[in-house]
Amino acid sequence: MKIFTNLLDFFFPALCVACERRLHEHEAHLCLDCLSELPKTDYHGQRENKLEAFFAGRVPFVRVAAYAHFVKGGMMQAIIHDLKYKNNPSLGHFMGELCGNDLKESDFVRDIDYIVPVPLHPKRQRKRGYNQSEALAKGISLKTGIPVDYEIVKRAKNNPSQAKSSSREARWKNVENIFVLTDKSKFEGKHILLIDDVLTTGSTLESCARVILQCPSCRISIYTLAAAT
Repeated sequence: MKIFTNLLDFFFPALCVACERRLHEHEAHLCLDCLSELPKTDYHGQRENKLEAFFAGRVPFVRVAAYAHFVKGGMMQAIIHDLKYKNNPSLGHFMGELCGNDLKESDFVRDIDYIVPVPLHPKRQRKRGYNQSEALAKGISLKTGIPVDYEIVKRAKNNPSQAKSSSREARWKNVENIFVLTDKSKFEGKHILLIDDVLTTGSTLESCARVILQCPSCRISIYTLAAAT
């Protein structure tokens, strides 16, 4: 078995998703150099951070943060592209664990009751094979011990990709009324952490948060793997 594994690694070596350098045996998904250079925001430890200012007045929230900065052509773009389009849910779980390691001792998640990943439409999830936000949520849950709920929020419309919408107004129309709540009672009085992979205009997160906030006395915080704002 060891010989077979060595041959497989020789002909199909595991590469760093950010720099494409060959990974060593003790590395997974990211080489140690790229892992140490992730453009982390540390927003989870900063109240009134840039993202909280970004969402102010749009939707009631407790806290907002992102793990890393997203820059076009940068490291996080390569990671998210691999996560979404290269059939790599284990990368999402890995990145979720990195997020969870940062969050687990912070005030940001101290009173969170449930983690909720932004859902994909069933048709898109079948095509991709998984929901990248669910993979992230599982990794965060593993490190924080906070349960994930996959059932209460559903995506009712298979809207076009947000990448095809240029303006904020177009993006909002694209995501308006695409989510539905299946049960208002479970989240009553609870604090929900809404998870997504990347924040650009925030329209999808805003639409999903508004639906969750239909639950009586519910509070919501928002966290993404990366933020382009």
